[in-house]
Amino acid sequence: MNNNDTTAVLSPIAEQAEETETSSQPAIALSEQDGRPKTTDRATSGTEKAAPEKKRSGRIPEPKRFKIFCGSSNRPLAEEICKFVGVPLGETRLQRFSDGEVQFQLLENVRGADVFLVQPTCYPVDQHLVELLIMMDALKRASAGRITVVMPYYGYARQDRKDRPRVAITSKLVADLLTTAGANRALLVDLHAAQIQGFFNIPVDHLFASPVLVSYFRELNLPNLTVVSPDAGGVERARFFAKKLEVPLAIVDKRRTDINVTEVMNVIGDVRGRTCLILDDIIDTAGTLVKTVDALLAEGAEKVYACATHPVLSGPAVERIAASRLEQLVVTNTIPLRDDAARLEKIKVLSIAGLLGRAIESIHMETSVSTLFN
Repeated sequence: MNNNDTTAVLSPIAEQAEETETSSQPAIALSEQDGRPKTTDRATSGTEKAAPEKKRSGRIPEPKRFKIFCGSSNRPLAEEICKFVGVPLGETRLQRFSDGEVQFQLLENVRGADVFLVQPTCYPVDQHLVELLIMMDALKRASAGRITVVMPYYGYARQDRKDRPRVAITSKLVADLLTTAGANRALLVDLHAAQIQGFFNIPVDHLFASPVLVSYFRELNLPNLTVVSPDAGGVERARFFAKKLEVPLAIVDKRRTDINVTEVMNVIGDVRGRTCLILDDIIDTAGTLVKTVDALLAEGAEKVYACATHPVLSGPAVERIAASRLEQLVVTNTIPLRDDAARLEKIKVLSIAGLLGRAIESIHMETSVSTLFN
């Protein structure tokens, strides 16, 4: 074949469309009065009856309108959410080139669909954040009707202000990246600072894991319980928790006498003979947690429990918790536990799949999510 030759290939669908277009042209007839051509509809001429007009269905099939996809950071949580809401997890292909570059492909149609993308940006944070951005770009280019990014753990949230000269506000940067990549809405859980919602220019639903944690400790029915905030910043969270459990509140005030000296814990509130419950949003290296446990026990507390939404547990966290006098650490599955943490009997994991599932249903049906705060 000559390289300059071109061959047009018409698909069967295109051929059928061409025949339909040709056959649907009105027939030409001559008027008996003036001999000029007139048009008549073939379908109504003679004894033929007019074919009924086909109308599009006003109802879009539910599986097409409501889809859930996930990345690689916490697939078990996404599968649990899908099981709760009764929607299959969307099929995708996520691969990496030898240099670590992400390649993502959707394996099903999402045109016009209401899509929820589950991806906490936990360790390795940068890798999972880039995955999330690439997945949203693929959804946007595949003409998804609406993209709601579901981030059970919002990475880079701890840098939410300029507390020192010439530093970045990463929580605002991530919000801008998500919006630019194609997010139409965000569903977040227990932000490190509530004002991060204001960094977004899209609607944000901010959920709290407190209902799940409160239910667990209510059933545990610990005697003489006092809820403890590990710092002044978590007082509001701890006050809500204490109110729901109908127990007293104590605060641990952390002070430094010198930049090279460890923090001094000052317990505000009577904890003598009490069972203390430390409440926080993130447990990272567990350094502050262990010091707070020691301070409470030194003040006369009988037992100390702790709970947190996000078990980051980086560095020596697991070893510190194992060696501490903490009775139990209760966390949620916003972040999958590393292997050594999963083997530690002191750590109890609660699922927030039901909470996220109900929120997803409410967003999809455009009903209020405020009832999930109770």
